[in-house]
Amino acid sequence: MSIELISAAIGLVLTLMIFSYLIKDNALFRISVYIFIGVASGYAATVVVHDVFIPRLGVFQTNDFYRLVFFGIIPFVLGLSVLAKFFSRTAWIGNFAMALLVGVGAATAIGGALLGSLVPQFQASIGAFDVRSVGSGLGIASKLLEGSVMLVGTVLTLAAFHFSAGRTADGTPKRFPLIEGIAWFGRIFIAITLGALFAGVYMASLTAMIERLSSIINFIRPLIGI
Repeated sequence: MSIELISAAIGLVLTLMIFSYLIKDNALFRISVYIFIGVASGYAATVVVHDVFIPRLGVFQTNDFYRLVFFGIIPFVLGLSVLAKFFSRTAWIGNFAMALLVGVGAATAIGGALLGSLVPQFQASIGAFDVRSVGSGLGIASKLLEGSVMLVGTVLTLAAFHFSAGRTADGTPKRFPLIEGIAWFGRIFIAITLGALFAGVYMASLTAMIERLSSIINFIRPLIGI
């Protein structure tokens, strides 16, 4: 029996176990989920060991003292200190390493948000009004309309997340009516965006389901001689 046939049979069984959730939540579905989580965790651990941990050990073979200390010994000691978090009595030892990890992670996330989202969004908003490549006449009008819709949508969406508000005599928070009206239109843009994202996720799910159904059919047809 070939490995392709074995893998196809395993895929068929796991797919049917997942589809059993359409009937109701059952043990077969939970077992398949546990298998998926276990395999994903094992794969992630293997990648970390093979692509991160083992290459880092090569630093200890260097003759450069400063490279050995800053890129070898210190990260190794900090990594070991994190293991102390498994025990309540020694958990404090890993606090410094965890603080570094959270701080660097937060800084990376902020930098990624600025360079990967905010700056490209700003550049796209400016580029939406670039009419040099659309000729003249109707092309310029269409480009300006598209840029205006993008700019207005961005401003209205940002206004929807503006939560600063004054307070009435009884202490109830109340936003300025103009801001509240702008935020209402901003929520419309947010709803349209979420709807488009949901449609994309739904189409991707249908594509994945069609692929699995097609693989099941292609697996069963040779077995029954069709």
